[in-house]
Amino acid sequence: MRLSIVIPCYNEEKNIPLILEKFKACISNEDMEVVLVDNGSTDGSAAVLDKLLPQYSFARTVFVPVNQGYGYGILQGLKASKGDFIGWTHADMQTDPADVVMAYHILEERDWNTATYVKGNRKGRGMEDQFFTFGMGVFETLYLHKRLYDVNAQPNIFSRDFYKSWQNPPYDFALDLYALYMAQLRKLNVVRFDVQFPPRLYGNSHWNTGFKSKWKFIKRTLSFSRKMKKAGIK
Repeated sequence: MRLSIVIPCYNEEKNIPLILEKFKACISNEDMEVVLVDNGSTDGSAAVLDKLLPQYSFARTVFVPVNQGYGYGILQGLKASKGDFIGWTHADMQTDPADVVMAYHILEERDWNTATYVKGNRKGRGMEDQFFTFGMGVFETLYLHKRLYDVNAQPNIFSRDFYKSWQNPPYDFALDLYALYMAQLRKLNVVRFDVQFPPRLYGNSHWNTGFKSKWKFIKRTLSFSRKMKKAGIK
Protein backbone atom coordinates (compact mmCIF):
# COMPACT_ATOMS: atom_id res chain seq x y z
CA MET A 1 0.00 0.00 0.00
CA ARG A 2 1.52 3.31 -1.10
CA LEU A 3 -0.69 5.81 0.78
CA SER A 4 -3.15 5.61 3.68
CA ILE A 5 -5.32 8.63 4.51
CA VAL A 6 -7.06 8.74 7.88
CA ILE A 7 -10.33 10.62 8.28
CA PRO A 8 -11.58 11.13 11.85
CA CYS A 9 -15.38 11.13 11.90
CA TYR A 10 -17.23 12.51 14.90
CA ASN A 11 -20.98 12.75 14.22
CA GLU A 12 -20.52 13.00 10.44
CA GLU A 13 -23.28 10.64 9.30
CA LYS A 14 -24.41 13.00 6.53
CA ASN A 15 -20.92 13.67 5.21
CA ILE A 16 -19.66 10.07 5.18
CA PRO A 17 -21.58 9.09 2.00
CA LEU A 18 -20.25 12.21 0.26
CA ILE A 19 -16.68 11.45 1.32
CA LEU A 20 -16.85 7.90 0.01
CA GLU A 21 -18.40 8.91 -3.30
CA LYS A 22 -15.88 11.70 -3.83
CA PHE A 23 -12.96 9.36 -3.16
CA LYS A 24 -14.50 6.77 -5.49
CA ALA A 25 -14.61 9.38 -8.23
CA CYS A 26 -11.00 10.50 -7.87
CA ILE A 27 -9.04 7.38 -6.80
CA SER A 28 -7.73 5.73 -9.96
CA ASN A 29 -5.33 3.16 -8.51
CA GLU A 30 -5.30 0.37 -5.99
CA ASP A 31 -2.41 1.55 -3.82
CA MET A 32 -4.37 4.08 -1.75
CA GLU A 33 -6.64 3.33 1.19
CA VAL A 34 -9.05 5.48 3.16
CA VAL A 35 -9.31 4.75 6.89
CA LEU A 36 -12.44 6.30 8.37
CA VAL A 37 -12.27 6.50 12.16
CA ASP A 38 -15.60 6.46 13.97
CA ASN A 39 -14.24 8.65 16.74
CA GLY A 40 -16.82 7.96 19.45
CA SER A 41 -19.75 9.29 17.41
CA THR A 42 -23.13 9.56 19.11
CA ASP A 43 -25.20 9.93 15.93
CA GLY A 44 -25.75 7.34 13.21
CA SER A 45 -22.18 7.38 11.85
CA ALA A 46 -21.49 3.78 12.89
CA ALA A 47 -24.60 2.48 11.12
CA VAL A 48 -23.79 4.47 7.97
CA LEU A 49 -20.25 3.08 7.91
CA ASP A 50 -21.46 -0.50 8.44
CA LYS A 51 -23.93 -0.14 5.58
CA LEU A 52 -21.74 1.63 3.04
CA LEU A 53 -18.18 0.39 3.48
CA PRO A 54 -18.74 -3.00 1.75
CA GLN A 55 -19.45 -1.00 -1.42
CA TYR A 56 -16.03 0.71 -1.40
CA SER A 57 -13.02 -1.60 -1.66
CA PHE A 58 -10.55 1.20 -0.93
CA ALA A 59 -12.10 2.08 2.46
CA ARG A 60 -12.22 0.55 5.90
CA THR A 61 -12.98 1.76 9.40
CA VAL A 62 -11.48 1.94 12.88
CA PHE A 63 -13.90 2.15 15.80
CA VAL A 64 -13.11 4.29 18.86
CA PRO A 65 -15.78 3.61 21.52
CA VAL A 66 -15.36 6.87 23.44
CA ASN A 67 -14.18 10.15 21.96
CA GLN A 68 -10.88 11.09 23.58
CA GLY A 69 -10.08 13.94 21.24
CA TYR A 70 -9.52 14.78 17.59
CA GLY A 71 -5.86 13.81 17.74
CA TYR A 72 -6.55 10.53 19.53
CA GLY A 73 -8.89 9.42 16.76
CA ILE A 74 -6.32 10.24 14.11
CA LEU A 75 -3.59 8.40 15.99
CA GLN A 76 -5.74 5.26 16.19
CA GLY A 77 -6.23 5.45 12.43
CA LEU A 78 -2.51 5.96 11.80
CA LYS A 79 -1.72 2.90 13.94
CA ALA A 80 -4.06 0.79 11.82
CA SER A 81 -2.92 2.16 8.45
CA LYS A 82 -0.94 0.09 5.97
CA GLY A 83 0.64 2.68 3.70
CA ASP A 84 4.31 3.55 3.30
CA PHE A 85 3.05 7.14 3.43
CA ILE A 86 0.28 8.08 5.83
CA GLY A 87 -1.62 11.14 6.97
CA TRP A 88 -5.02 12.64 7.57
CA THR A 89 -7.66 15.07 6.41
CA HIS A 90 -11.06 16.17 7.73
CA ALA A 91 -14.51 14.65 7.29
CA ASP A 92 -16.53 17.88 7.08
CA MET A 93 -16.19 18.24 3.26
CA GLN A 94 -14.55 21.62 3.73
CA THR A 95 -11.45 19.71 2.72
CA ASP A 96 -11.90 18.11 -0.69
CA PRO A 97 -10.92 14.42 -0.97
CA ALA A 98 -9.41 15.36 -4.33
CA ASP A 99 -6.74 17.27 -2.37
CA VAL A 100 -5.46 13.92 -1.10
CA VAL A 101 -5.06 12.72 -4.67
CA MET A 102 -3.18 15.94 -5.45
CA ALA A 103 -0.85 15.21 -2.53
CA TYR A 104 -0.39 11.68 -3.90
CA HIS A 105 0.77 13.10 -7.23
CA ILE A 106 3.14 15.53 -5.49
CA LEU A 107 4.78 12.61 -3.70
CA GLU A 108 4.82 10.61 -6.92
CA GLU A 109 6.65 13.45 -8.69
CA ARG A 110 9.23 13.38 -5.89
CA ASP A 111 9.69 9.63 -6.27
CA TRP A 112 8.17 9.06 -2.83
CA ASN A 113 11.06 10.73 -1.05
CA THR A 114 10.67 9.96 2.65
CA ALA A 115 12.01 13.41 3.57
CA THR A 116 8.86 15.01 2.08
CA TYR A 117 5.91 16.34 4.11
CA VAL A 118 2.93 17.46 2.02
CA LYS A 119 0.40 19.89 3.50
CA GLY A 120 -2.43 22.07 2.23
CA ASN A 121 -2.55 25.87 2.31
CA ARG A 122 -6.15 27.06 2.72
CA LYS A 123 -7.78 29.56 0.38
CA GLY A 124 -11.29 31.01 0.29
CA ARG A 125 -11.72 31.55 4.04
CA GLY A 126 -13.43 34.49 5.75
CA MET A 127 -11.39 37.48 6.94
CA GLU A 128 -11.94 36.68 10.63
CA ASP A 129 -10.62 33.14 10.25
CA GLN A 130 -7.70 34.34 8.14
CA PHE A 131 -6.77 36.92 10.79
CA PHE A 132 -6.99 34.30 13.55
CA THR A 133 -4.82 31.84 11.59
CA PHE A 134 -2.29 34.52 10.67
CA GLY A 135 -1.93 35.64 14.29
CA MET A 136 -1.45 32.10 15.55
CA GLY A 137 1.09 31.42 12.81
CA VAL A 138 3.14 34.49 13.69
CA PHE A 139 3.14 33.57 17.38
CA GLU A 140 4.11 29.93 16.83
CA THR A 141 6.84 30.87 14.36
CA LEU A 142 8.41 33.36 16.78
CA TYR A 143 7.91 31.25 19.89
CA LEU A 144 9.10 27.91 18.53
CA HIS A 145 11.63 29.35 16.05
CA LYS A 146 10.26 27.34 13.14
CA ARG A 147 8.16 28.50 10.18
CA LEU A 148 4.66 27.50 11.21
CA TYR A 149 1.72 28.96 9.31
CA ASP A 150 -1.80 27.74 8.52
CA VAL A 151 -1.05 24.92 10.92
CA ASN A 152 -4.52 23.36 10.76
CA ALA A 153 -4.69 23.17 6.95
CA GLN A 154 -5.37 19.76 5.43
CA PRO A 155 -4.28 17.28 4.26
CA ASN A 156 -1.13 16.27 6.17
CA ILE A 157 0.83 13.45 4.51
CA PHE A 158 4.28 12.07 5.37
CA SER A 159 6.33 8.88 5.50
CA ARG A 160 5.73 6.12 8.01
CA ASP A 161 9.36 6.45 9.11
CA PHE A 162 8.70 10.04 10.17
CA TYR A 163 5.58 8.98 12.08
CA LYS A 164 7.56 6.31 13.94
CA SER A 165 9.85 9.02 15.32
CA TRP A 166 7.02 10.72 17.26
CA GLN A 167 6.99 10.59 21.03
CA ASN A 168 3.85 11.34 23.08
CA PRO A 169 1.88 13.22 20.41
CA PRO A 170 -1.15 15.15 21.72
CA TYR A 171 -4.69 13.80 21.68
CA ASP A 172 -6.39 17.10 20.81
CA PHE A 173 -6.25 19.64 17.97
CA ALA A 174 -2.60 20.35 18.80
CA LEU A 175 -1.72 17.25 16.77
CA ASP A 176 -1.55 19.38 13.61
CA LEU A 177 0.94 21.71 15.29
CA TYR A 178 2.97 18.81 16.68
CA ALA A 179 3.27 17.08 13.30
CA LEU A 180 4.30 20.24 11.41
CA TYR A 181 6.74 21.27 14.16
CA MET A 182 8.32 17.81 14.17
CA ALA A 183 8.64 17.96 10.39
CA GLN A 184 10.56 21.22 10.73
CA LEU A 185 12.78 19.78 13.47
CA ARG A 186 13.55 16.73 11.31
CA LYS A 187 14.35 19.11 8.43
CA LEU A 188 11.81 17.52 6.12
CA ASN A 189 10.96 19.26 2.87
CA VAL A 190 7.53 20.74 3.65
CA VAL A 191 5.65 21.09 0.36
CA ARG A 192 2.57 23.32 0.59
CA PHE A 193 -0.13 23.47 -2.09
CA ASP A 194 -3.28 25.61 -2.32
CA VAL A 195 -6.58 24.03 -1.30
CA GLN A 196 -10.03 25.59 -1.28
CA PHE A 197 -11.91 25.81 2.01
CA PRO A 198 -15.66 26.26 1.39
CA PRO A 199 -18.40 26.33 4.09
CA ARG A 200 -19.59 23.05 5.61
CA LEU A 201 -22.40 21.29 3.77
CA TYR A 202 -23.84 19.53 6.83
CA GLY A 203 -23.59 19.91 10.57
CA ASN A 204 -21.59 22.39 12.57
CA SER A 205 -17.97 22.62 13.55
CA HIS A 206 -17.28 20.83 16.82
CA TRP A 207 -14.83 23.50 17.97
CA ASN A 208 -15.14 26.69 15.88
CA THR A 209 -18.41 28.05 17.25
CA GLY A 210 -17.45 31.66 17.94
CA PHE A 211 -15.01 33.84 19.84
CA LYS A 212 -15.15 31.78 23.05
CA SER A 213 -14.28 28.57 21.23
CA LYS A 214 -11.40 30.31 19.42
CA TRP A 215 -10.09 31.62 22.74
CA LYS A 216 -10.21 28.12 24.25
CA PHE A 217 -8.39 26.81 21.19
CA ILE A 218 -5.73 29.50 21.57
CA LYS A 219 -5.19 28.69 25.25
CA ARG A 220 -4.87 24.95 24.58
CA THR A 221 -2.47 25.55 21.70
CA LEU A 222 -0.31 27.95 23.72
CA SER A 223 -0.24 25.50 26.60
CA PHE A 224 0.95 22.70 24.35
CA SER A 225 3.52 25.00 22.70
CA ARG A 226 4.97 25.77 26.13
CA LYS A 227 5.12 22.06 26.96
CA MET A 228 6.96 21.29 23.73
CA LYS A 229 9.44 24.09 24.27
CA LYS A 230 9.99 23.19 27.94
CA ALA A 231 10.47 19.53 27.09
CA GLY A 232 13.00 20.44 24.43
CA ILE A 233 11.44 18.06 21.90
CA LYS A 234 13.99 17.14 19.25
